[in-house]
Amino acid sequence: MITQTVPCGDWQPAGADLITDLAELRRVLDLPDTSSPDALAAADGFAVRVPRSYVARMRKGDPDDPLLRQVLASAEEVDVVPGYSADPLEERDSTPVPGILHKYHGRVLLMVTGACAVHCRYCFRRHFPYAEHVPGGERLARALDWLAGRDDIQEVILSGGDPLSVSDRRLRQLLDALAGIPHVQRLRIHTRQPVVMPERVSDGLLAMLAGWPGGRVMVLHANHARELDDSVRKACQQLAQAGVTLLNQAVLLKGVNDGLEQQLALANTLFDAGVMPYYLHQLDRVQGAAHFQVSDEAARRLHGQLQARLPGYLVPRLVQELPGAASKTALV
Repeated sequence: MITQTVPCGDWQPAGADLITDLAELRRVLDLPDTSSPDALAAADGFAVRVPRSYVARMRKGDPDDPLLRQVLASAEEVDVVPGYSADPLEERDSTPVPGILHKYHGRVLLMVTGACAVHCRYCFRRHFPYAEHVPGGERLARALDWLAGRDDIQEVILSGGDPLSVSDRRLRQLLDALAGIPHVQRLRIHTRQPVVMPERVSDGLLAMLAGWPGGRVMVLHANHARELDDSVRKACQQLAQAGVTLLNQAVLLKGVNDGLEQQLALANTLFDAGVMPYYLHQLDRVQGAAHFQVSDEAARRLHGQLQARLPGYLVPRLVQELPGAASKTALV
């Protein structure tokens, strides 16, 4: 079991210091407030939400800044594009009990929360009905009972939303419950929090992860080298010292990281931070994100250029997630 005497840390103020207004985001970055009615409608449908510490890494006066592009609501989001849907991975068909997604052999995804520190405009769960799936109370007990009865499940993936959006106390309770299921050998956390808000890597979180009795993996989500500033690198170092294996999954995004030099910088900066490049995802075709799409042909060409320039261990796997597939689908 994980120790119950864990310090709380002081990440909560950073978690509350957010920009949630499109006009304010533009004003802070010295950009004219030229938001169109369609951009405002996009922000109304999927709220702008970004920590100020992340905004501080953006270039002022640059409307094409790759970090800004990931979080700035745009008029293109309201375009109706064939082939893009509210549930591009058909996840609602993979839910044996509320809160559990079971798509791949030997592992399941547990939905911890619908909350995130940042709202990425390409998020494949931007339309997900979290109220029906986030476990709590009896629903969480039912999900844990289901897990306890499935001895073929060796790994639990905490997801959401962002699972690190919840308090240390709530996370500790969940990890204690999972530690009591003997066949759960590995814990994996999919999170963007240490990248956009590295303050979340608190003493409490580090103590919990260090005390987890099985394997500990954290899959970060960084798309651009400029996201990995000194504070993020320090957080990664602390996680590694707590015995956590650190991987990164990026999404290939037009206008953000679809160039060779951008991908080379990301791979090298990740490695310098102690994080191994893991996946480079083709975009999940969610409504509102079509303007980020990079063609499969261009993605394969870029991946080939990376293979020619980087040692193999720094080349992420180029993949796409397809509904009903037994694993991620490799594109090369």
